[in-house]
Amino acid sequence: MSRRIFVFVCLLPAVLLPADSGAQQAKKVARIGYLSRSSESGNLPRIAAFRQGLRDLGYIEGQNFVVEYRYAEGKSDRLPALAVDLLRLKVDVIVAPGTGPVSAARRATRTIPIVMVNAADPVGNGFVASLARPGGNITGLSTLAPDLSGKRLELLKEAVPTTSRMAVLWNPVVPQRSIEVKETEVAAHSLGVQLQSVEARAAGDLQPAFSAMIEGRANALIVLGDGMFNAHRTRILELAVKSRLPAMYNEEEYVLAGGLMVYAPSTNDLARRAATYVDKILKGTKPADLPVEQPTKFELIINLKAAKQIGLTIPPNVLARADKVIK
Repeated sequence: MSRRIFVFVCLLPAVLLPADSGAQQAKKVARIGYLSRSSESGNLPRIAAFRQGLRDLGYIEGQNFVVEYRYAEGKSDRLPALAVDLLRLKVDVIVAPGTGPVSAARRATRTIPIVMVNAADPVGNGFVASLARPGGNITGLSTLAPDLSGKRLELLKEAVPTTSRMAVLWNPVVPQRSIEVKETEVAAHSLGVQLQSVEARAAGDLQPAFSAMIEGRANALIVLGDGMFNAHRTRILELAVKSRLPAMYNEEEYVLAGGLMVYAPSTNDLARRAATYVDKILKGTKPADLPVEQPTKFELIINLKAAKQIGLTIPPNVLARADKVIK
């Protein structure tokens, strides 16, 4: 009897611990959802930066985290279904680069944490209550930055030195845009440039907006960030070329799609920084308690093909300042 009791007591931990320790081990493997509007090939630099950010924090892919990638391949209408698909996989957190993916993820869940990577206006879009106190299940990195509108106008003026009249295309439906317009007006006044404010609330307003620019004799254009503009990016690019207007945009995707210039936060830097949010959330911090960051690193990207298309020669000093040049 004593021998049987001794054997039972010795085997008891072996019977109980494996299941418990296995459960603990399973919890250590974080499942991260990555929801993107574009394709896998178009995301490679950002994904590499995000994964490097995780590695810098001690994460090892396949050991303590896995990433479930979902790409809309440029079709925004696919995002809602892809977001729901990530929920079925029971991801611990969703990383959403761009306003569209954030919006789709938000509609899918109000409980699973969502990390924005480059949301243009998280407050104006209703993603967070404020940058300092997000207040819900969304936090991350915004592309808003002080004086950004003025810097864009300054760079466009340097690229087109002869310009004296610029148009600024914006959507007044978004409250934040009026602040950006005022910042642009201040910069225009300091550079001796006359600024024409042109509004577009819907896709049907774009053609009349560009007609108004031509009538107003604008010879350059600044396009402010907006979800509606992003959805009709191709149309805006076509109208800019047709009007032969050198244009400065707010997101890299415009230049990659054939636009002339963009001055914007570094998307790779934002992706790398997003890893810190994921880390804090996986360790128990609530998104509501993590302030939204504003960017600190910016990139100037110039598309020489677009310049040639409208007969524009970019000055060498401006090209020398570019972080990327598309030839």
